[in-house]
Amino acid sequence: MISLAIESSCDETSVAILEDGRKVLCNLISTQIATHALYGGVVPEIASRKHLEAVNRILAMAFEETGLTPKNIDLVSVTRGPGLIGALLVGISAAKAMSFVLDVPIVGVNHMEGHICANYLAHPDLEPPFIALVVSGGHTYLCRVDGYTNYEVLGSTRDDAAGESFDKVSRVLGMGYPGGPKVQKLAMEGRPGAVDFPRAMMKKEDGYDFSFSGLKTAVINYCHHQDQKGLPINKADVARGFQDAVIDVLTQKSIHLLEDTGLKTLCLSGGVAANGPLRESLERACQSMGVDFYVPPLDLCTDNAAMIGSAGYYHYINRGPSDPAFTADPNLGL
Repeated sequence: MISLAIESSCDETSVAILEDGRKVLCNLISTQIATHALYGGVVPEIASRKHLEAVNRILAMAFEETGLTPKNIDLVSVTRGPGLIGALLVGISAAKAMSFVLDVPIVGVNHMEGHICANYLAHPDLEPPFIALVVSGGHTYLCRVDGYTNYEVLGSTRDDAAGESFDKVSRVLGMGYPGGPKVQKLAMEGRPGAVDFPRAMMKKEDGYDFSFSGLKTAVINYCHHQDQKGLPINKADVARGFQDAVIDVLTQKSIHLLEDTGLKTLCLSGGVAANGPLRESLERACQSMGVDFYVPPLDLCTDNAAMIGSAGYYHYINRGPSDPAFTADPNLGL
């Protein structure tokens, strides 16, 4: 089965073509980071206009790169949420047009399910069941994956997501958007333990939910206190202290869930999965427990259409196509 996938939930316009949901024939991404960096974050109206400008061009490039034609497509998949409403509607409109003209089924995909499926593309041997830690700009989830379309959310963020906290701390430190790679790079120069920030809800009895709002506030208060006292702020130490706190919480929660479920596989995905120290921390923890650890390559951590195509394929195989009347759901939960 040859499937076409479109992703436009935020600030990447992406088109992919896949074979049988796991073999990526092409995965093209047009990013808007440079544009939104001027404003310190994603501007929804600008993002929508950029998607409009890019989507037809990226579609044409995908067919050119693969040597296929639209007549080769058997299935169309597209992100329906969560995300920015205007941005989502651009991708959905393009996907519905392709589905209608080609007379092929369409699947509206949950973007977060796509992140989970990114590991299927990178690791052909991976099969459910496993624990999934999904860490993106707007969401933080710990899930039990019992089947290709069977997810049980066991933990989620009660306030700020981990990726959102990285962006906010980056702004506090005067580095701007996108925050994740900037904080990681600066933290490499910081001294471990030089600035100690709180780790919320770390005890096993606290369950699997996350809370990063207090950590973000602690960083803001520390910088304000130093400034008020006329004391220097070592930004590298602050970045290191913040990043270590986030990693400790994510790692410890994952360990607790692995212990409680007895499952022997952990999959990390989402934009924050590109963070090197996080990947290393989880890999060390898994090795000590005799647990298999999977993480996608960096190009499959960011928002991309290949992961949407994989999720759409498994949805179609197991549950059939979506009603063509579906629309965008910017607050869609996993």
